[in-house]
Amino acid sequence: MHLRRLWLRDFRCYEQAELVFDEGLTALLGPNGHGKTNVLEAIGYLASLSSFRGAPNEALVRAGATQAIVRGEVDNAGRSVLIEAEINAVGRGRVQVNKQRLPRARDLLGALRVTVFSPDDLELVKGGPGLRRGFLDDTLVSLHPRYDALRSDLDRVLRQRNTLLKQAGGRLSDDVATTLDVWDAKLAESGEALAAARTELVDRLRPAMAGAYDRVAGRHAEVAAVYQRCWGDGSLAEAVAASRRDDLRRGLTLVGPHRDELALSVGALPARTHASQGEQRSLALAMRLASHEIVLAETGTAPVLLLDDVFSELDPARSDALLANLPVGQAVLSSAAGLPQGAQPGRVYRVEHGHLAVAPAA
Repeated sequence: MHLRRLWLRDFRCYEQAELVFDEGLTALLGPNGHGKTNVLEAIGYLASLSSFRGAPNEALVRAGATQAIVRGEVDNAGRSVLIEAEINAVGRGRVQVNKQRLPRARDLLGALRVTVFSPDDLELVKGGPGLRRGFLDDTLVSLHPRYDALRSDLDRVLRQRNTLLKQAGGRLSDDVATTLDVWDAKLAESGEALAAARTELVDRLRPAMAGAYDRVAGRHAEVAAVYQRCWGDGSLAEAVAASRRDDLRRGLTLVGPHRDELALSVGALPARTHASQGEQRSLALAMRLASHEIVLAETGTAPVLLLDDVFSELDPARSDALLANLPVGQAVLSSAAGLPQGAQPGRVYRVEHGHLAVAPAA
């Protein structure tokens, strides 16, 4: 899988832009704040219809414009795929694949897959459990669109159940109890399924993460990842029933996969609190590399690597190790500090003030 061309209109800082990508490495070089990450964000948007920076759709539309257009031509296993996304500043947008409008966002999944490396990845290790749950769920969705449906079903159940709990005001009437029974059953079904999928994924990621960590860090360390269900070893249905009184009192669903944790450790110590920043960065990189490896093994096609100025956050040894261990396939790299040593892009763009110019390849 590789991205051939990208067209932007009124996306972020770009009024008009067109890029052609090398099948190997393409580099975007220029000062910070001039639009390099915006290009990577546009590529990521074509894969997932969301910003990997967490920005709302209206923020993606250039100031003064009402609509942004992102178009990408992808070679997917020898088949040409044209993805076109219309992003409106107000209201819903539209997506087409090969000129056919998609009725649902999840119908796009798999047309283009990406693996994003960014300086914010350190938060995968240092941040709260929601970021790690999101990492697992995003990897599952890359493996198969059915996991997007499962995640959406669980989100809908939680919204409905939490609304009911708040409306109940702490009182368990017969009507509230009857309706809660329905939502509890749905929560148990979808929650158990998602937790099982996450657990299986972590079992697959664990050895890949350990190997990637050793390669990036340049030394062996005991790296572990354990999926922890907040309800322990029993059934979710029993845990939800036992938590009903507390849920009513708090007006919130306190038990379920939305409260689970991916516990990471280095050298048998919790990575979030005990690992050095260098160890945390190596572990975050290992998580991305492991996810990429699993998706490649499962789907048979390598996602496009998006490297958003990650080398500026790494010491020379880790930069060299990451470059040496990048998976085979297409990569798009942005850098404000020039090309890292050892990078050999087939195509280079200079980016300044939202304008792109082809530069000689290194």
